[in-house]
Amino acid sequence: MSDKIVVIHQPDFLPYLGFFSRLDKADIYVVFDNVQYVRNSSRAWTSRDKIKTQNGEKWIKVRTKKAPMGTAINQILLSEDESWREDHINLITQNYKNAPYFKQIMPFIDELYQYRCERMMDFNLKSIRLLMELFDIRVETVIASDLNPVGKNNLLIIDIMKKLNCHKYLSGIGAKDYFVPEPYEQAGIEVIWQDFKHPVYRQQYDGFIPYLSSIDLLFNCGIDHSRKIIKEI
Repeated sequence: MSDKIVVIHQPDFLPYLGFFSRLDKADIYVVFDNVQYVRNSSRAWTSRDKIKTQNGEKWIKVRTKKAPMGTAINQILLSEDESWREDHINLITQNYKNAPYFKQIMPFIDELYQYRCERMMDFNLKSIRLLMELFDIRVETVIASDLNPVGKNNLLIIDIMKKLNCHKYLSGIGAKDYFVPEPYEQAGIEVIWQDFKHPVYRQQYDGFIPYLSSIDLLFNCGIDHSRKIIKEI
C-alpha cells in the first residue's frame, strides 16, 4: 500500500481553516460526494459557512432546489433563482470593504460567483479550488463516486482507502463521534486524527471569532501572510 496521506471530506462551501490545514498535510483529497446531503442541522456545512459582520457572525448559504431526504450531495441542484449570488456579493462587500486586503481578494470572490453550473457540488468545488490556489495547497483530488465505493459509514471510508491502495487516513476530530476502530485495524489502515488549533489573527470589528469561512483570513491578512499561517497550523 502507498504511504500517501488521504483526506476524505464532503465538498463544503468556502470551508473554514481547519479543512485547508488538513489538505495541506495530505497527498490526496477525496471529494465525498456520494453521501447524503444533510440540511437543517447545526453540523450541516455543505451549502453554507459564516463570515464576520459588524453585528457578529452571519451565515451565507448557497440556495438549492428541494430534494428528497437521503439525496446524495452530487445530486443536489442549485436554485434557478440566482439572487443569492448577488446577495452574497453585497454582504461580503458591505462587511469586508474596509478590510486591509479587500482589493486583493475581492476579484477572486467575484470570479467565483460568476461561475455557472447546475450542481451545488460543482460550485462548492470551485470555491475549494479557488481557496487551495490562494493558500498554495497542492493535493491530488479524487471524486469518491468515480471509485464506485461500497458500504456505509466507516466501511465506506475503508473501501475508498482500499481502492486508492492507501493506508494513512487523516480525519477531522469530529468524526470520532461515529468512529469504530476495529474495521480500520483489520484493513491495516492507520487513522491519524487532526490536531487543529485555530490561529488568532487580526480581524475587523471587536473581538476574535474563530471557525469562519477561510475568506475572513484572506481579507484580513492577504495572500502571502495567509499562506504562512496555513503552513504553521
